Amino acid sequence: MGDVDDARDKNDSQHPKTPGHSREPDATPQPRAARPGDLTTAQDAQVIVVGAGPAGSSTAFHLARAGVDVLLLEKDEFPREKVCGDGLTPRAVHQLVRMGVDITGEGWHRSRGMRWVCGDRDVLIDWPVLARFPDFGLTRTRHDFDEILVRHAQAAGARLHTGVKVTAPLTDRAGRVVGVRAAAGPDGEPVVHRAPLVVAADGASARLAVSLGAHRDQNRPMATAVRRYYRSPLRSSEEYLELWADVRHPATGHRLPGYGWIFPMGDGRVNVGLGLLTRRHQRSADLRGSMNAWLAQTPPEWGLDDAGADGPVRSAALPMGLNRRPQYGRGLLLVGDSAGSISPWSGEGICQAMESGEAAAEVAALALTRPEGPGRERVLRGYPDELNRRWGRYYRLGNFAATYVLSRAGFAPLLNHYITGRPALIGGLARLLTNLTDEPSRDGIDHVLNTLVRLTPAPIGRRRR
Repeated sequence: MGDVDDARDKNDSQHPKTPGHSREPDATPQPRAARPGDLTTAQDAQVIVVGAGPAGSSTAFHLARAGVDVLLLEKDEFPREKVCGDGLTPRAVHQLVRMGVDITGEGWHRSRGMRWVCGDRDVLIDWPVLARFPDFGLTRTRHDFDEILVRHAQAAGARLHTGVKVTAPLTDRAGRVVGVRAAAGPDGEPVVHRAPLVVAADGASARLAVSLGAHRDQNRPMATAVRRYYRSPLRSSEEYLELWADVRHPATGHRLPGYGWIFPMGDGRVNVGLGLLTRRHQRSADLRGSMNAWLAQTPPEWGLDDAGADGPVRSAALPMGLNRRPQYGRGLLLVGDSAGSISPWSGEGICQAMESGEAAAEVAALALTRPEGPGRERVLRGYPDELNRRWGRYYRLGNFAATYVLSRAGFAPLLNHYITGRPALIGGLARLLTNLTDEPSRDGIDHVLNTLVRLTPAPIGRRRR
């Protein structure tokens, strides 16, 4: 952290817009890539977003649509690879529809629901037909999914700079974030970007948040995952996302606290992975060895072996249950994995990243309509409250389940013969895991699940800084 530099090198061709100012109806914003000269020139904006994954691109898109001048900084070039299951539930599809993303073209593969496999049990669960969410899911590789979202943000008016690695927040003498320091271009040229608000969408590492003292809550669940692509024409066009609950440790035979997945990509490949919850003071399992042992049980014609592999095994940490707090402080808002927004119920993260980005954009755009000072700060401090409104009780219940049930015995006990043999019970469990209900309730499952969440005590008030 450092003081604000007095000298400013502004880009005269960019002028901040007034939040809420609408563009001409016939004007279609065109994407603009950063010119080489821009990379080493300090630029100001109303909001700087650090990281152009689903959370950052969603934030930038919604800000730009609101008329906010937003600068989106990404350390990599597109397209780029990310470790992910590539599966999108109807809740995530809903976010894409809200952003106006075309999900009908090549590269999108629809899913009808989930297939849960547990021992000798195999049950199909169709996505529910609800009033507020689509009745289908999608898969798409993150190799180009992230680029689709970032180009959408550009088309809305966001300014994207790639090859810019943010190294530290820029703070004023009072310790408030007023921009970022970065290394730009292949030579790592130092550059400073200033803005009254900064959004950290820098992933699980959360370097910006950690540098300001927002550390992970060690009492909340965490998971790790590995995934690999395989060439499997036999499974690639499946209509269901397949999840295996009865995955065991290769040495001990004990059930592992998580599940394996086989997600069809529709392009001749499948995304195969294994995600496990980790507990404090407990050695994590051998993820790669466990995945290999699990896949050895699958039919040879599926091609899920080294001969059918399409790329290396990659791993990632999954911060869950809003485990990094506070989500706002001193001019910095946390979104996506930086805030620990991954669902503790299922490990789903793309939907939550996009939802948190939308929430942060709404709060930031409203805050910028007020002059700098207590009034603006009052609006910004409402951001954690908005996340709690959306997920607080649901995540608190999920954190409890992950800590005391799923991290001990995994999902297998929930998929016993009694539950899998009753469509209402297994359908309700699937909707609980994926947070798919109508509000107000429209059927018995809605009523039970919504009541269960409402009866969960609200999260303890946020900690200020």
